[in-house]
Amino acid sequence: MSHATIDDRIAIDPAVLAAVRALAAGPKRRILGLVGAPASGKSTLAAAMAAALAGRAANIPMDGFHLSQRQLDILGRAERKGAPDTFDGDGYRALLARIRTAAGTGEIVYAPGFYRELEEPIAASLAVPPDTPLVITEGNYLLLDEAPWPAVAAELDAVWYLDVETTRREHWLVARHMRFGRSESEARAWMAATDRPNAERIVASASRADRMLYWDGTCVRFSEPAT
Repeated sequence: MSHATIDDRIAIDPAVLAAVRALAAGPKRRILGLVGAPASGKSTLAAAMAAALAGRAANIPMDGFHLSQRQLDILGRAERKGAPDTFDGDGYRALLARIRTAAGTGEIVYAPGFYRELEEPIAASLAVPPDTPLVITEGNYLLLDEAPWPAVAAELDAVWYLDVETTRREHWLVARHMRFGRSESEARAWMAATDRPNAERIVASASRADRMLYWDGTCVRFSEPAT
């Protein structure tokens, strides 16, 4: 079986696709978490997994629970946007619980999405149809051991950690910042001051994952993390 191509950076190994399909095959709705450092490809991978299941999976990212810029300014956290305490983690946990209990009730669950061109979340911009057997949610902090993140993890049936070699991942990260308006020097400064410390905390939590994914240069596979 050939690899399923995501884009020109990443493809998915058939064994990974088979494991995702198995999660969607059970009698109850399941929730799969994807976690990794910033710009590791979580969003791209989650979207591709959902697409591969052809309507049997919904993609609901954690990023919809970014605090608004207004709230970050009020709290004095705008310069640390992306850190764990710049998300509504309790709201995210409550949404995951609702997604689980709504299965089989006929209820459509609406969720916020985050839009980088605005740098703001938008309420009710994503939806989980009532007959969707698998929900994929990706985010940076699904495995942190401080509140409220353990309660978030408790709502997940499995958590897979996506590892990408640091130099390549940071190259993608700088490119993403520049794509959404920062100069190269601004992008590198933000990465050094904010993204890199966050990434170190995320990497330190990787051992709590149920399975490890690694991008080997051509394909996302199940494996041990990079050294």
